[in-house]
Amino acid sequence: MTYKIVRENMLFKPMRSLLSILLIGVPVTLILCLVGVSQGLLEDSARRTRGIGADIVVRPPNTSVLSLSGAPLSWKYVDTLAKVPHVTVATGTIMQPISNSLTLVGGIDVPSFYKMSGGFRFVEGGLFQNPNDIIIDTYYARQKNVHVGQSIELWNKKWNVSGIFEAGMLAHLILPLNVEQEMMSSTGKISQVLLKVDKPENVQPVMAQLHQMLPDYPIYTMRELISQLAPENVGGVREFINVIIGIGMVIGFGVVCLSMYMAVLQRTREIGILKSLGATRWFILKLILAEAALLAIGGTILGIVFSFGAKWIILQLVPASIPQVIVPEWWPRTAIITLVGALLGALYPGLSAARKDPIEALAYE
Repeated sequence: MTYKIVRENMLFKPMRSLLSILLIGVPVTLILCLVGVSQGLLEDSARRTRGIGADIVVRPPNTSVLSLSGAPLSWKYVDTLAKVPHVTVATGTIMQPISNSLTLVGGIDVPSFYKMSGGFRFVEGGLFQNPNDIIIDTYYARQKNVHVGQSIELWNKKWNVSGIFEAGMLAHLILPLNVEQEMMSSTGKISQVLLKVDKPENVQPVMAQLHQMLPDYPIYTMRELISQLAPENVGGVREFINVIIGIGMVIGFGVVCLSMYMAVLQRTREIGILKSLGATRWFILKLILAEAALLAIGGTILGIVFSFGAKWIILQLVPASIPQVIVPEWWPRTAIITLVGALLGALYPGLSAARKDPIEALAYE
């Protein structure tokens, strides 16, 4: 009986119901998209870090997991650390962001980088042939719609695209180390040192020796570095997500409160009839809360569908700058958040409807 009444109430004003579901779905999409972008950025960074093939990363003092730009280290650190027992390959890279972008440009020493990583897997073209050559990954090539032989503008200079490689290696754009050092006025400088160890069991002894040699430097095993690239471990990301969740709850609360309040006004006579037939206050309140719950469920489903659409649009437009992933583990969380906001929003209109005097309700025009 309750479900039938709720269904008929929603169908009686279908446009109001659909708009309420749509407006609830928007903050759901907002939450899922921003969580997906936050996680996507970190997963993309972890994937590109893993693709290097290093076992240990040495970074400059006062840097965090994500703050890797500039070139404060001397290349001499590479030569020194290459002599540590059990280190088979040492190389350095320079990382510099594109202006007003999260996208990094990586500079590599080709011989040592290839020895460590095994090299790039090119889908078009190949390595640099001239000083103004650059190689880019498939995501950036799709984003800028460029192919080998065409040019891109970077730091107020035209660069010829000599190769396009499969994404997942260090950065979306790669230059020769000496070229990027010259562009950044950082000759002989690098952003980090990468080390490869002969055997997995020797990683910890090498780490211990490095900590003795460089006590003030952040030194990570690759596993430690990748484990820190998770939303819960990166400062500010969790707080950012919580703020977005709060905004989503406020929007859901406001939409449902307004929608159900208008519904109560429109159904004043209906409420009077139900109460005159013996409906209790709890029954009336239950009708309002049940309708709010259905709106919240519909809005959640719509928001999930919209998040797939948003991912597709982002993938077509800016796959390199804003990598987004779908986060199914957030679907039940978002549903609970939306449901709580909707029920709270429906509480006042529901209590107002439950308190209506049946005689006054029947006389309402």
